[in-house]
Amino acid sequence: MKVYEALASAFAAEGTTDVFGMMGDANMHWMNALAGHGTRLYEVRHEGAGLSMAHGFARASGRPGVVTTTSGPGTAQLATSMIVASRARTPLVAFCGETALGDESAVQYLDQRRFAAAIECDFLQVAKADSAQEVVRRAFYTARTESRPVMVSAPIDVQLQDFEDDMPYVPSTDLLTAPRLLPHPAAVEQARDIVASSKRVVIIAGRGARGAEADEQILALQRRTGAMLATTLQAKNWLCDRSDYHVGIAGLFGSKLAMELLQEADCVVAVGASLNHYTIESGYLFPEAKYVQIDTAPHVVMGNGRVADCYVRADAATGLTALTEALEARGVAIEGFHTAEVHRRLTAPLIDPAEYRSEPGLLDPREAIAVIDDELPGDIGLVLGSGHQTDFGTMLFQRSREVTSNYGMFGAIGQAPLLTIGTVVAGGKPAFVVEGDASFLMHLSEFETACRYELPLLVVVMNDEGLGAEFHKAQAKGLDPQLAVIPTPELGTVARALGGGGATVRTAAELRTALAEYVRAPRPTVIDVRITREVLSVPYRRIQYGEDV
Repeated sequence: MKVYEALASAFAAEGTTDVFGMMGDANMHWMNALAGHGTRLYEVRHEGAGLSMAHGFARASGRPGVVTTTSGPGTAQLATSMIVASRARTPLVAFCGETALGDESAVQYLDQRRFAAAIECDFLQVAKADSAQEVVRRAFYTARTESRPVMVSAPIDVQLQDFEDDMPYVPSTDLLTAPRLLPHPAAVEQARDIVASSKRVVIIAGRGARGAEADEQILALQRRTGAMLATTLQAKNWLCDRSDYHVGIAGLFGSKLAMELLQEADCVVAVGASLNHYTIESGYLFPEAKYVQIDTAPHVVMGNGRVADCYVRADAATGLTALTEALEARGVAIEGFHTAEVHRRLTAPLIDPAEYRSEPGLLDPREAIAVIDDELPGDIGLVLGSGHQTDFGTMLFQRSREVTSNYGMFGAIGQAPLLTIGTVVAGGKPAFVVEGDASFLMHLSEFETACRYELPLLVVVMNDEGLGAEFHKAQAKGLDPQLAVIPTPELGTVARALGGGGATVRTAAELRTALAEYVRAPRPTVIDVRITREVLSVPYRRIQYGEDV
């Protein structure tokens, strides 16, 4: 057995079912061996795009995503996407071929160790034949236990050496034990006392709570405390179909109603949520509240620079169960926000359609989001990018569905369609992404990848023919916004030329027709939604003009 075969065998044993990347001299032997194990290999058009697909796969599947590159320039292409994955705390393993060990004169030589440090990922090198499988095990163990990306750098001369270790491979999963982290009784008592003395409790559920599947425990605590349920951006719309007192996102992307109601809180119970400055508006959103935080991390400093009044280190499910049982034992039952008046306010439309501001041939982006949310069934998952145009969807999508947001992960545009490809591969079912025109065009070639593999991906392009964020920032700063205007071709036509479905729409009726066609027969599709630039998103109105909307 050669080292590259041993490496491939180890990756397969770690549960690697799908790999994204581009083949080159330094990884082709490994890819060939991995294909022999039945692993699906997705050839992409850009290595960084492949990493983002692996990122999306990891977030959708809960397993480490895997990307591969050849040496030198292939590895260097990973830079932006690797930082995004690192900031998102995504478990990921990158198999990067390397030039011959120590040959700094090679055309494709790159000091991959220093490069990995710069792009915020761990680094392991297969420096000798007998270390090959141990390196793979360490890489997957680190990715799984620390939720971070790891680069496995494999010099091609070492890959071609003989591997003589005939011991059975022990995958990293055999080394993992994951008992639920139980809360300390004293911390539970302290949390109980804080909640019991409160009149207006807010529960903020984050990605950690959703990942722990603590839905029943959250709802039980909400019923007992009369709490308002809110989520972080990363858990958007979670449980909105199971609670009559769900106010949506807390913080910058929250509605005006959410801002008004959440400011009434005198107690915030955060579950699997770091409470960063976006979520709590640096503390201004909850001026009178005491904080109870339930998390598995040793401790967390909140976005207001403080620590919680009570920190319960525990798994979300066990921590919530212990708190609810402690409240029940004391006979605590709070009406809180659960009143007819609050329910009436929560069920009112967020936006009156009379407020829509369309132009000839251009839709109001808020109306476009309402149509999309209405036409696409809830079992079709959603990925949201970053930038001004995706702010509308981030705030206004209301239907309960699986939502993945890439907002705030290094602020890199263009990532969301790639994450969606990985999401579709992981789930084996349709998903859609809402993205701006500049963002989508950045990796247009990867739509051809989706077409080649016949992935049921829908890309909804909110197209204002420009750099939307910069256009509105320039206006606010007294600069020339026209410098941010970039005309685009009809992207529906481009999508059809690349082998998929596509439409360019300018009215709500045309948008409904295009969406219905996708729902009827999901396939790689781009819907180019032409929107007006005259509507500024709520977060930008808050940030740029200080408006309370």
